[in-house]
Amino acid sequence: MSDILIVDDERDIRELIGDILEDEGYSTRLAGNSNEAMAEINSELPALLILDIWLKDSKMDGIDILKTVKRDNPDVPVVIISGHGNIEIAVAAIKQGAYDFIEKPFNIDQLLVVIRRAMETSRLRRENQKLKRRETTTAEMMGDSAAFRVLMGQLDKVTKSNGRVMLSGPAGAGKELAARYIHTHSARANAPFVTVNSAGVAPESMEEMLFGRETADRGVEPGLLEQAHGGVIYFDEVADMPLGTQSKILRVLVDQQFTRVGGGDKVRVDLRVISSTNRDLAVEIDAGRFRQELYHRLNVVPIAVPSLEERREDIPLLAQHFIELCNKTQGLALRELSEDAVALLQTMVWPGNVRQLKNLVERVLILGDGTGKIEARELPQDTAMGGEEGRVVLSGILATLPLREAREAFEREYLLTQINRFGGNISRTATFVGMERSALHRKLKSLGVVTGAKGGPRIAQAEEETAG
Repeated sequence: MSDILIVDDERDIRELIGDILEDEGYSTRLAGNSNEAMAEINSELPALLILDIWLKDSKMDGIDILKTVKRDNPDVPVVIISGHGNIEIAVAAIKQGAYDFIEKPFNIDQLLVVIRRAMETSRLRRENQKLKRRETTTAEMMGDSAAFRVLMGQLDKVTKSNGRVMLSGPAGAGKELAARYIHTHSARANAPFVTVNSAGVAPESMEEMLFGRETADRGVEPGLLEQAHGGVIYFDEVADMPLGTQSKILRVLVDQQFTRVGGGDKVRVDLRVISSTNRDLAVEIDAGRFRQELYHRLNVVPIAVPSLEERREDIPLLAQHFIELCNKTQGLALRELSEDAVALLQTMVWPGNVRQLKNLVERVLILGDGTGKIEARELPQDTAMGGEEGRVVLSGILATLPLREAREAFEREYLLTQINRFGGNISRTATFVGMERSALHRKLKSLGVVTGAKGGPRIAQAEEETAG
């Protein structure tokens, strides 16, 4: 992109600059006043703007145009030229975001050098932003369980729209990854993805962080909303947002514009909003901690992100992916999981979900003493299973039961665990436990174990738990 808009009220100067730049291979457009300049900018954004400070017969001077351009399109480099240059004007222009200031009469070679540097800086900044966005999307959405397939079906549908999405699910389940998937596969993929950590910012700093600020000494400092212009703003754990900020975000969603802290001009933004929560927002609304109007604005398309326990079938695939990722990013040993290790991982409790699994894999690789397969003994053991190697130590109520009742209780819990581990697949469960499928069905019936649908996968539970 090499389109340059030249704005100067002196026809000879703007045409001279235009002719020279055309000879250098640039395409140019000319404007003699602020109305013509804004019409050109609004019709098609230039790659660079050469702007005179003093414009005769104009509603706006060069500084006003500069402020407007930088407010709405901060990535466009602006070179200021003026025949009435002084230190104060130059400082004011730079504070408002100008790339450089050149005083008339100027050396055309000097102007060409400044233009080339400004264009190159702009190009490098765009490439750097693209690289940063690419780096943040290296983690992949992966899985094959029924719950995961339901999630992906919903995500693929919303990528085709511009609707606001509310992702719900427990901490560590992958809500931000789901949000990035929507962004990466949408029409806004080449625009910014900006995360707002609602819980990680002090309430008194939240508005400056979101809306930016304007001060006399530092000029304009864009906030996160402005940085996300044209792309996606992701409100992570939106229930933690201060009530005062919630009302202002609601106004942004309605008007698509806001005012910086300390500023007076309205800033227009084009944003797609994705939010997430691990809380029940209906409870938060009843408690007066979350605005109902904001909830309805954000919750246009609700999508539930399943916990790791709802997609145990995906644990081996996820664990192996994290092993390969640790090898690539940290140089840790590229190991495989033994069958016993896989079985243990699929039967563990995962309150931290996918994030907990990733951390566990990394810890095992760091502390591991070999390059062979990861064995079950290298994984954290349930405290109820402690004792000498190969020996199960009874604990809790099981140790107080007669043999027959204890055996039934153990078999029920064991089979519940295995069925849930395989996502309700009876054939795979029967193969693993070493029983014929028909015999397993009879055993499940005698133990009062039933299977049913819950969010996609078949989940097994004891029959008495379904009553009432």
